Amino acid sequence: MGRLFGTNGVRGRINDEMTPELALRLARAVGTVLGPGEIAISRDSRRGGTMLTNAVRSGLLSTGCSVVDIGPSPTPTLQFMIPRLNCVGGIMITASHNPPEFNGIKVMGADGIEVSREVESSIEDVYFNSSFRKADWAEIGSTRNYDRAIEQYISAIESHVDAEAIHKRSLTVVVDGANSVGSLVTPILMRELGCTVISLNSQLDGAFPGRNPEPTPENIVHLAEVVRSTGADLGIAHDGDADRATFVDENGRILWGDQSFAIVASRVLARKSGSTLVTPVSSGRLIEDVARNAGAKIDWTVVGSVVVSHRLKETGAELGGEENGGVFYPPHQPVRDGAMTAAQIVEIMSVENKSLSEIVNELPQYYSTKIKVSVPSEIKTRLLEPLLELTKDNERITIDGIKLIYKDGWVLLRPSGTEPLWRCFAEGKTQEAADRLCEKGKKLIEEAIRMSNS
Repeated sequence: MGRLFGTNGVRGRINDEMTPELALRLARAVGTVLGPGEIAISRDSRRGGTMLTNAVRSGLLSTGCSVVDIGPSPTPTLQFMIPRLNCVGGIMITASHNPPEFNGIKVMGADGIEVSREVESSIEDVYFNSSFRKADWAEIGSTRNYDRAIEQYISAIESHVDAEAIHKRSLTVVVDGANSVGSLVTPILMRELGCTVISLNSQLDGAFPGRNPEPTPENIVHLAEVVRSTGADLGIAHDGDADRATFVDENGRILWGDQSFAIVASRVLARKSGSTLVTPVSSGRLIEDVARNAGAKIDWTVVGSVVVSHRLKETGAELGGEENGGVFYPPHQPVRDGAMTAAQIVEIMSVENKSLSEIVNELPQYYSTKIKVSVPSEIKTRLLEPLLELTKDNERITIDGIKLIYKDGWVLLRPSGTEPLWRCFAEGKTQEAADRLCEKGKKLIEEAIRMSNS
C-alpha cells in the first residue's frame, strides 16, 4: 500500500497523477473518516480547479457529508472559516507554490488545521482498501454556497493589528498576488488599513502568466523593480494559495523568509516573558538569536507546516514559523497565514515609524543558499541511510533529514515531500560560506545517489 500524502497534502500533475478519479476517491475517504457532517471546500486559481472541486463535492456527498463551498479563496481563509461554520473538516484544492501543471488537495480537521499524520494514514487506509462509507439514497448530502468568507477573514485580521497606527502611517504597498487567490484578500486588506495599494499579477489565471507561484527572489524581481520605481514603502508577494508572504523593502531588497519571520517573532515573543517559538530544524541562527534576545525558548520540529500547527495547538506556544516565510500567529489561527503576516509587518513599520530596510538592518546578518537536487523517485527514500554513513563523523541533528553543524554555518539535507528531489538549505556568516556549504551538501547527496545505485 503506497502513500498519498506528502509534506502538505496530495499533489500531482493535472489530469496525469492528479485526476478526477483520484479526487473522487480521496474525497470519499475523507468523508468516511471525518464525516458525517458538513465539510467546507475552496480552491485557488489553478487549472483543473473546477474539475477537481466537482469530483471532491461528489465524493463527499456520496458518503452522506454535506458541502459548503466558500468559493475561490486563500488556504488560510478556508482554515479560518471551518470552525466558524461548524464544519467537521475542509478540503482545499491547491498545489500551493508548485509549477502551473500541478494541482493538489489539502485536508483540514474541524479546527481548521491540516489533519495529523495519523488521520492522513486513516484516510489512506480507506482510500486503498476502498472501504468507503456509502450513504443510503435518502441520506446523500446537500450543498450550499457561502459568500462572506473573505469579508469575515479580513475583518478578523484587522482586529489583531493596530489599524489606527497603520492608517496614520499611510504606507504605499505593492501586492503581487501571483495570479491567484491572494489577490482576493491582501489588496483589500491593505486598502482597508489605510494603505495606498498597487496590485501586480492580480487577475486569477492558472497558467500563472506573471511569474512562477513560488515567491523566491528570482521569481519576484519584477515586484522589486516596481517597488523601487514607484517609491513604494514595501512589496508583498504571495505563493499560489497565499499561506505565505515574501517581502521587499523600499530599496527593492528582497527579504529572506527567515528575516520576515524574525521581524514578527522578535516583537511577538517580547510581549510575554518565557514565550515559546515552534519552528522546524530548517530555521537558522537568526531565529535562535531573536528567540534568545526575547528570552524565549525554541521548540524544534520536523519540517512541515502541519507539524508546526499541531505542535502549537498541543503546547499553546505564542508563535510558530518557518524559514520559507510562513508565520503562524495563534491568537488569529495556528496555521500559516500570508495576509496576517503582511498585516503584522505593516503594523510594525507603522507603530515604530521605521522603514522596512531600517527594521531589517537591526537584525543579525546571516546569508543563505537553497538548491534542489533531482533524485529518481525510486531511490528518494533510500538516500538517508548512505547519507547517515557519509556524515557519521560530523556534528549533526537528525530529527528530519540531516542538519550538519559547522563553525561558520550549517547545511540541511532532506527529501522533498512533494517532488522527486532532495532539498539542500545552507546558512553561513558570509554568502561565500553559505554557497560553499550548499555545494558540500549537494555533493553529499550526489554521492549518496551513486551509493544507492551501485
